[in-house]
Amino acid sequence: MSDERIIIFDTTLRDGEQSPGASLNTREKLEIARQLTLLKVDIIEAGFPIASPGDFEAVQEIAREVEGPTIAGLARCLKKDIDRAAAAVDPAARKRIHLFLATSEIHRKFKLKKAQKEILKQAVEMVEYAKQFCDDIEFSPEDASRTEGDFLVEIIEATIAAGATTVNIPDTVGYALPGPFGETIARLVSDVPNIDQAVISVHCHNDLGLAVANSLAGVVNGARQVECTINGIGERAGNASLEEIVMALKTRKDYYGLETKIETRRILTTSRMVSNLTGLFVQRNKAIVGQNAFAHEAGIHQDGILKERTTYEIMHPEDVGFSDTNLVLGKHSGRHAFRERLLKLGFEVSEEDLNSLFDAFKVLADKKKEIYDEDLIALIEEDFAHVDETFELVRMHTTSGIDVTPTATIKLQRIGTNEPIEDAAVGDGPVDAIYNTIDRITGVNCRLLDYQIRAITRGKDALGEVSLRVEHEGIEMHGRASSTDILEASARAYLNAIGKIVRQQNKEVGDSQGV
Repeated sequence: MSDERIIIFDTTLRDGEQSPGASLNTREKLEIARQLTLLKVDIIEAGFPIASPGDFEAVQEIAREVEGPTIAGLARCLKKDIDRAAAAVDPAARKRIHLFLATSEIHRKFKLKKAQKEILKQAVEMVEYAKQFCDDIEFSPEDASRTEGDFLVEIIEATIAAGATTVNIPDTVGYALPGPFGETIARLVSDVPNIDQAVISVHCHNDLGLAVANSLAGVVNGARQVECTINGIGERAGNASLEEIVMALKTRKDYYGLETKIETRRILTTSRMVSNLTGLFVQRNKAIVGQNAFAHEAGIHQDGILKERTTYEIMHPEDVGFSDTNLVLGKHSGRHAFRERLLKLGFEVSEEDLNSLFDAFKVLADKKKEIYDEDLIALIEEDFAHVDETFELVRMHTTSGIDVTPTATIKLQRIGTNEPIEDAAVGDGPVDAIYNTIDRITGVNCRLLDYQIRAITRGKDALGEVSLRVEHEGIEMHGRASSTDILEASARAYLNAIGKIVRQQNKEVGDSQGV
């Protein structure tokens, strides 16, 4: 195989955000998009603009603010979708409209109720229509892996002739196997007369755990773009994992003869950012970015590693962003050292953000004797969370124990006012009492859907992170916070989610009034 470059199309902000419970606001999407730029992905699929006003706003903001990657917006093969996507990506220096239309027999029969000729006509007409807004057009025959081979060849040829510059072959429901999927790509290369006028892309889902394997099979047979997400997040079982695709190509370049332009040392930082902002935690044994990815417990393995690292490690941990030196700073460290460490971790922050982060660092340093990389990452994610806060936690006191009714007394202050409100409530435990009290003060009565605690770093004084999901009047929101006091973290995470709910409610009122 020749030495070529694979285009990395990141769809974390579109397909990844469709994971249940992974909703992101515009600021969070923008921060991830900036991190993806530092990671040097080629294309960022920023969202599905027709889906909601919020999605349109996020895509447009990313198109306006993020420089470097191509910014793509997804659209069905409908004029109203294309108009919306075109308007959203218009501010980008490099923009793409990504069209899709189902082609498999099962989708034609039960979803679209259209014949092959109707599907073909619609696809061609909509590619031609989109071309007036943007030169860079991608077409995806949805459920391609279950589409008849002859029809797939026909529609790919027709859409390329209509102006598609990328043709994407999605395994929409994760049905494909590596062998047959590779053969599908090989057939397109051999049977589509104008295939040299477009890039072949692959977009695989992980329902059978084969998304990465199928994607790489596509690459071996001629695909030169891979659509993937950070941590493999996505609908149902997820998408092909960006970090696994990239590191497979890098580690086994002897076989593939291919490379990407991904800055692999930023992979871990990007993974953690996406995990924290979406609330979708990475399992310990996840390839490349899991906590155990470079851990060795077996004595034979440890002995081999000490003698020669390559005996049991096929990649250097540093190549994906892991560091052997976790202890980095203390309470006497200065702003310059603090900023340099953030840069080394892969974060570039403004002067204003640096000031607030450094102040928070000093507060934490007074509580903890040892500051780890994970503590610094948590500070940054905590800074993101503050944007959504509506209520500030002023004071909190809890009592609990055996034969003691758990009680919480809390004082909150609505941000932008000088009128703190204090109340108390009981509960089944201290956390329940805290949440009952917050409900009484805010008037936002939430149902707790999910609650998770994890230690971010080691030791008795480790930062504890609380991630939760709540529902209020049909609105579900994720909240997170960290503190050396897990009850404080629980309260702040709940307030973070409530802040997002209040902002969403206010936005919906504004939209209904035409604001």
